[in-house]
Amino acid sequence: MSVMAEYKTRPEQVGNILVKVQEDLVNLKERLHVQAERHGNLDLSALEAAIHKTELGLQEHTEQISHQVNNRVNTLRVAGPGPGATGSQTWDILPERTKGHAQTLQSDTKGMSRRPVATNHMMAMVKQQAPPARARGSQIQGLTPGEKHKDRWSMRVMQNPQNEQTREVLDDHYSIQLPLIVDKKNQKPSSAKVHTGSTIDHLAVLPKSHRVDASLVPPQISENQARQGILSLIQRGLIPPAAELTLDPAPVGHKQVALHDPTNKERDKQNVIAEGPYHFAGVRFDETAPEERYAFMAAEAVSGSPPVEKKPRNLAHRRIPQKLEPVQTKTFEMKFQPLPPPTTPASGDFKSNNFRFPIQHGKVRELSPEFMAYKQNYCLCWGSIVTMLKHLEKLLTNYAVPIAFVNGDRLADLAMEFELDSQRPSVDDLLSVLVNKDDVIAIVKRPGQRYMGPFGKEQAATKIQSTFRRYVTRKWYLEHRRLKWASGVIAITWVMNVKMSQVRKQLKYTRQANMETFRTRSKKFAANWNRIKNSRRVVIHVPSLGYAQHIRESIGDFGIRQNTQFARLCDLRDPNVDVIYVSPVPINDETLQYYAKLVGLKTAVDSSDVAKQSTDIQERYKIIVPEAVKSFPTHRMCLATHLKYSPRALRRIKAIIKGKDAYIVPGMTHLDDIDVAAILGVPILSGEPDVMSLYSSHSGSKRIFASANISTPPSEYDVYSIGQVYESLAQLVTENLDVRTWLFKLDDEFDGRGIAFCHVTDHLRCHVWVVKESQRYGDKWNKKWAQEPAFLKIQHEIPEILQQYAEPCNKSIYPSWQLFLEAFLSKGGVIEACPPSESVTALKVDMLIEPSGKISILTAGDQIHAESPFACWGVSTPQSSVEPDDLNKACVKVAEACKARGVIGHFTIDFVTFIDPKTDEQVLWAVDLSLSYSDTAAMNQLIHFVTNAKWDGRSHELTIDPPRQERTGRRRRKAESQTQSDLNTNLNRYAVLSTRLLNSNLAVIHYSVFFQMCRAHGIGYDIKEKQGTMFTLIDSFNRENLGMVTIGDNLQGALSTFARNLSVLHQEFSTTNMQGNTNFLAAIEDIEAILGTTLTNEEEEIAETEN
Repeated sequence: MSVMAEYKTRPEQVGNILVKVQEDLVNLKERLHVQAERHGNLDLSALEAAIHKTELGLQEHTEQISHQVNNRVNTLRVAGPGPGATGSQTWDILPERTKGHAQTLQSDTKGMSRRPVATNHMMAMVKQQAPPARARGSQIQGLTPGEKHKDRWSMRVMQNPQNEQTREVLDDHYSIQLPLIVDKKNQKPSSAKVHTGSTIDHLAVLPKSHRVDASLVPPQISENQARQGILSLIQRGLIPPAAELTLDPAPVGHKQVALHDPTNKERDKQNVIAEGPYHFAGVRFDETAPEERYAFMAAEAVSGSPPVEKKPRNLAHRRIPQKLEPVQTKTFEMKFQPLPPPTTPASGDFKSNNFRFPIQHGKVRELSPEFMAYKQNYCLCWGSIVTMLKHLEKLLTNYAVPIAFVNGDRLADLAMEFELDSQRPSVDDLLSVLVNKDDVIAIVKRPGQRYMGPFGKEQAATKIQSTFRRYVTRKWYLEHRRLKWASGVIAITWVMNVKMSQVRKQLKYTRQANMETFRTRSKKFAANWNRIKNSRRVVIHVPSLGYAQHIRESIGDFGIRQNTQFARLCDLRDPNVDVIYVSPVPINDETLQYYAKLVGLKTAVDSSDVAKQSTDIQERYKIIVPEAVKSFPTHRMCLATHLKYSPRALRRIKAIIKGKDAYIVPGMTHLDDIDVAAILGVPILSGEPDVMSLYSSHSGSKRIFASANISTPPSEYDVYSIGQVYESLAQLVTENLDVRTWLFKLDDEFDGRGIAFCHVTDHLRCHVWVVKESQRYGDKWNKKWAQEPAFLKIQHEIPEILQQYAEPCNKSIYPSWQLFLEAFLSKGGVIEACPPSESVTALKVDMLIEPSGKISILTAGDQIHAESPFACWGVSTPQSSVEPDDLNKACVKVAEACKARGVIGHFTIDFVTFIDPKTDEQVLWAVDLSLSYSDTAAMNQLIHFVTNAKWDGRSHELTIDPPRQERTGRRRRKAESQTQSDLNTNLNRYAVLSTRLLNSNLAVIHYSVFFQMCRAHGIGYDIKEKQGTMFTLIDSFNRENLGMVTIGDNLQGALSTFARNLSVLHQEFSTTNMQGNTNFLAAIEDIEAILGTTLTNEEEEIAETEN
């Protein structure tokens, strides 16, 4: 067989030869079977056994050859001795040799070490020829006896590592350098004397004079010093560091680099010159062009006919010519480079051939020349390529791709990439090896192309069934997941409901227990009140505003709003009282110093001597800030709630009140006040929170006023529906035709926040007709039957009037009537008549119901309205608008009604007074009730603290003690009697106060600078005269809010001082370019209107007196 006999000179083709031989054996076997079928049965068992044995042997030889090529260094076979040797020798790579070869090599290899032969990119198949003589560049014909002896001696030396010649032999023969190992045990210690210390001379340095004076000439440098180098001279200072040095000649030379054209990849062929003891004269390399080999193999594969048998060449009896032709060597870029691994034929320099072959209708044309050439080139890694090719054929078959062209090199790279990977290649990976990738992708991505293959119908049916099963299964799964989620939600909700119910029960039980404790302590507190108020006690002031959560959320700067009652510290005027003030906001040192000086004035006020200020009183008060204020900065909690969740503050309060009588004075009572009282174990000077909250509402106050039987404006309370609004307002308008404006008040709001108004009669079209009807009926107009026609007409017009003309007073909270009406109907409210007069005065009376039941009026004053006519901005006290007896009677009736409902502690009543246009008589209406400690009551404590004034609840007068006179002689008593009489006539004091002063420009001024400005403008307090101005610092950090009180000997003087102070401060703080947010100007206008009214009243009184 020609293929079996033919061999290639390139060593990497040995594997291809063996594979080809194996394929020829398979073809022979198939032809024998065909021949047996045609001509009858033949006894082919012996032949089949032989062929099978040959196949196994070749397979084993193939594996051994591949292993040797990959992992061993191959050597050239050396010819036997004598010129008469015949036969050509090949590489010694086969484990099984022919008999002739075994005889030839036996004598040459005994006791001999094979000399290593340098290998290049490939191994060569060598033909050995017998030259006539040994010459340079020719093949060695044999070894002399001396050389053989030398080789044997070298082998013995290498086998003995202890031999001293081993290092030299390995270095000469194999270029291996063994490490030098020194035996330290055999080394003898040196007998030389050991020198200690420095063994070199000190190097010269720059003299000190030159280091100090740089202007001196540098010293000369000797030749020995110059040999030390430039860096050494610079470091020693002999050369200045800033010196510019030039090296001649330069150590680095510059030369232009020649750049080669990257497109010119041809390299000049250079002959490989043999170096060292190796000779390649007898080596012949394969010079046959690859195209010729591929053409021959392709023609053979296409024809399918068995190759023509040729006689095998008998290499052993072939006559060797005497003359040797010069060996032609292949040019390589680098000399003696190791051969790349044969398992990667598609990498590196072996990709010079770009193999492409087609796949038509999902099948490879295996007999095509391109594929045969590709198969032969990648024979060593053909198994992985076949696997990848099968995947590609399956993909193209499934998608019915008519033709695709494969890039063989890319396919080989992809096969090597997935050879050791258990994962299958993706579609993108397979398509990446195609030359016409874009066309194939367009076909593959065509809708329905997946089912155009040979089994397309079955795959389509499978896809339909799987999709439907997926749809059914997913639908069931989604339903199952929804039910599972629902069951989880139900379970969690049930668990949370159970836990919440348990918590609610526990809280309810705890609050009931705290409430019972509160009631028990209140009874004991009432029984011991007379003893407690006359003995040493601690008053815990908690100025908390316990309104509903939605109201607290709508109050800007809620903490500052609670801190307006800082004047509660002035309870220290009673020597038996110690004060604990719980602050709702943090207090800085500047504010603490101010209040320390303020309370220190007590001794000076008592003695009317500024120099007699005491610091002992500072030990009688403590200011405590709950730590929860910082923990919950954005939660609008009332102060009682903050204190409840501040265990450190509670422990401090407990330590202060331990062993002392103490009680809490709250603001607006909250349920958390009860919890705080239970924790501290002290009573509260207040009623139950539910009772206080109920009767603090507008509807609750109407009930109190109705039970007290005092005058109130025409009104309707507990209104919760829109029909009730229209009906009640129509009825009120029908009964009170002289009332122009009607007010709508929310039950749970306070301080004029939840009020809306509407001028009903101005927009009532039937008003004239109704007035005529009332005049026609006369006294019978109060009858329902007389009012019925007018009521119906008014009720018909009310909805349109309210929709168009009703307005909320505070539009920052309720911007429109619709929003106000929604809140009005949800919370309930009161419809009330506004006084039918242009001159209306509002009064505020602070009262106290002691636990023992005693009722007292603490203060009474006229209200000052700056921001809104329905909100109290300040108070002038004592009041001078109503007769004290009339006011006291009304206040006592209200207090009795509150007392009957369990209300104790501080509360405030609001009145309005005006002149009735019909009767010209003064009318007093009670309009509001607030069951809490007010800002006016706190500022009243400050007034009493700095004046030592006494309040007369019957006459509503505030008087001070006459000043103390020094003892004088008898001669001057008569002259001083007149002076004493003058002083006695000037003991009354009037005060104007407010805690709502706001100016945003105050934020840029520190309090120390603020008080310097006040002193510069004469704003201060005269302790001796008990007149002047006092401030309360409310906001320690922003400093935008302020409290102020002015005290004078008459009302006009106090009002004038207050207005002057506001005007001066506004001019100091504000400029034309920086007005800021302030209410100073509105307050000044209202005070000026009050002054005008006061002057008019005085003139009328004087005129009446003269008449």
